[in-house]
Amino acid sequence: MHKDNCRCHGPELQDYGREPIIFNIDQATKNNRNFRTALWTGCHMQMTVMSIPVGCDIGLEFHENVDQFIRIEKGCAEVIMGNCQHTLDRGKCVDENYAIIVPAGTWHNIINVGNCPLKLYSIYSPPNHPFGTVHKTKADAEHSDHYHA
Repeated sequence: MHKDNCRCHGPELQDYGREPIIFNIDQATKNNRNFRTALWTGCHMQMTVMSIPVGCDIGLEFHENVDQFIRIEKGCAEVIMGNCQHTLDRGKCVDENYAIIVPAGTWHNIINVGNCPLKLYSIYSPPNHPFGTVHKTKADAEHSDHYHA
């Protein structure tokens, strides 16, 4: 591809479904202003971008049949995990470029402990949210018919 024809901008923040897509994940994640935006939902995997306000969290979650990969693109967070919601015995403070792998059946939460919105992306296998999911706020996510916590 000739350099002049190169589209170096991130994708429009929408769910591209099962269409192939090539994009700048860092830029797409950092440009997202919603709590959660699904960018790609396939048969076996889903990718969302998230923006967690200062002092807020994702919320304690448990996905019985979903493995999850999370990568921090911007900000600082405390990650806690465990096999029981009352015994979250694995934790670490993380910042940009950290990855978190959450096996199915693991309770987990990510808390923004920084001074700017926490920007991350998450890959679920299989998909965890309906196609086209956009939650502007955590409250929107919690009131969704498809909230998975």
